Amino acid sequence: MKFQNKDYAMRILENEHQYLMHLMEDWHQIVLNFENAVYQQEEATVAFKQLRTLLIQFIEPLKKHTEKEEQYFFPLLGQYIGKEQGPIVTIEAEHEEIDAYIGHFLHHTRVGIDQLTVEDMTAIAKDAGEAFEVLMVHFVKEQAVLFPMTERIMKAVDQDILLEQLNTCII
Repeated sequence: MKFQNKDYAMRILENEHQYLMHLMEDWHQIVLNFENAVYQQEEATVAFKQLRTLLIQFIEPLKKHTEKEEQYFFPLLGQYIGKEQGPIVTIEAEHEEIDAYIGHFLHHTRVGIDQLTVEDMTAIAKDAGEAFEVLMVHFVKEQAVLFPMTERIMKAVDQDILLEQLNTCII
């Protein structure tokens, strides 16, 4: 993998994005299959249960990643560019939007999956699809806007502090 950023702290976040996108590929394919109506009832139920399992497994590394950004990266970058408006506010709102889509999906799949029709599963799977779309755009924004901004404006001492704070595992 070739990193887009020179700053090592941003490379950690970029690497985490790559890992999360790898995990997302597995469950997004199931979402696409629902969108393209490829499943009959029995295989739809199996796929839907797999989608739920994969999303549940995805939550922990995603949460650890977003917590690192919200606890360390955004506050430190915010000291340079402000925290009340601008890109950090937008990015944090996207974190909430992603959580809402995944939470809504999980809410509707707590019980009774075996009683859902293919149409029901297709409708519920749209939440996972929306989460995927927001995540992809979100990663691009961070990597194209925030990460390069960090390299340009953040003092080396703060970059070093951030590197130490972010150098933890999300799995």
